[in-house]
Amino acid sequence: MKKKFIVLGVLFATFGFTKMNAQINFGDKAIGAVQKGVTGFTFSNADAAALSKAAVDKMDTENEVASATDPYTLRLNRVFGKYTAGDGYTLNYKVYKLKEVNAFATADGSVRVYSGLMDIMDDNELLAVIGHEIGHVANNDSRDAIKAAYKKEALMDAAASQSTKVAAVTDSQLGKIGSSIIDSKFSRKQEAEADLYSYNFLKKNGYDVNAEESAFRILAKMSEGSQASFIDQMMSSHPDSQQRAEDAKKRAEKDGLYKPYVQQKIVNTAPVATKTTTKKATTTKKTTAKKK
Repeated sequence: MKKKFIVLGVLFATFGFTKMNAQINFGDKAIGAVQKGVTGFTFSNADAAALSKAAVDKMDTENEVASATDPYTLRLNRVFGKYTAGDGYTLNYKVYKLKEVNAFATADGSVRVYSGLMDIMDDNELLAVIGHEIGHVANNDSRDAIKAAYKKEALMDAAASQSTKVAAVTDSQLGKIGSSIIDSKFSRKQEAEADLYSYNFLKKNGYDVNAEESAFRILAKMSEGSQASFIDQMMSSHPDSQQRAEDAKKRAEKDGLYKPYVQQKIVNTAPVATKTTTKKATTTKKTTAKKK
């Protein structure tokens, strides 16, 4: 039975990837360095983006993705659609139809939001969470995470191989890397910087910055319920949600913007089309009096 609640950026799942021949070539120079056990090999932003995209493409086939006309997609388009490009990044986004409370962003700009998150957070809170995930992309945290995952998997494979022609990532490795992307444990400093990025994102675009505090309060409340031990375990490498909420509150107070946040109505249904009624034109029969 799946756990209902999952800490943002962490997916509690294993991917049953079948071994196929899908491969990603990063060039002989980089792979050769890996085979020789060199840990400082060149791994460019383009390499990170290419590997991230391949891993996310695979995850998209393993999860139910909301269609273009799905109410969740329509809501995400409305809330987030105009923020697909920023300073040094371009984003693409989809909704996973899963009950877990989760969202993540990768080095290629792929943003995936779980329907479970959209069920419990309003538009402003949702933007606060997405803003946090974008922060990891903009701050190159996602790039560093994919690089670490690649080095780990490629080096493990190279150690068991005597071949000098291995210049690709296998489908099996790709599955592990994809799992690592979502299971990335960023440092507390990275998390704090992503929180600040989210706050500034809300402020810059004219949203209620207090939604960030509210989003963290929701996560903190979740950790008090039946999922407490699971949430605590997943949060072991993250700053405490209550503390992050307090930090968000202090930022708002410092800017003179603080006020208790009231959650808005959450609408994950498609807009109801208004029926247009056409009135029938009534014709009045003209009668002419006959002359006698």
